[in-house]
Amino acid sequence: MNNYRELKIWNDSVELSVEIYEKVKVFPKQELYGLSDQIKRSAVSIPSNIAEGAGRNSQLEFNRFLSIASGSAAELNTQLIIANKLKFFLDADFEALQLKLEVLHKMIYKLKRAVQKSIDDEKSKKK
Repeated sequence: MNNYRELKIWNDSVELSVEIYEKVKVFPKQELYGLSDQIKRSAVSIPSNIAEGAGRNSQLEFNRFLSIASGSAAELNTQLIIANKLKFFLDADFEALQLKLEVLHKMIYKLKRAVQKSIDDEKSKKK
């Protein structure tokens, strides 16, 4: 079991989620249960899946949950783009969120590769 609270990727994704919650507060009221809700759920899904995967008893499961976190990051990116096209964000806020999300997505990819290498190495030892 990995201590997810010590992972930079988990901490960064929690911080992004908090920032997302702050930024969607200015969305139009009719979006309360629409796009803003979807954006918040996608954002929260990233650290949640990292934590759940880290809490599992195998690297294989951790890898699978990192894939889910990566999918949530892609989903969040799409939703942010839509919200920006609808002019729900200031351009500077959108650009800052996009940059943070891009960095986070790269971190997920790198961690996923490292976990996969660990899985592959373990399989090699068993042969």
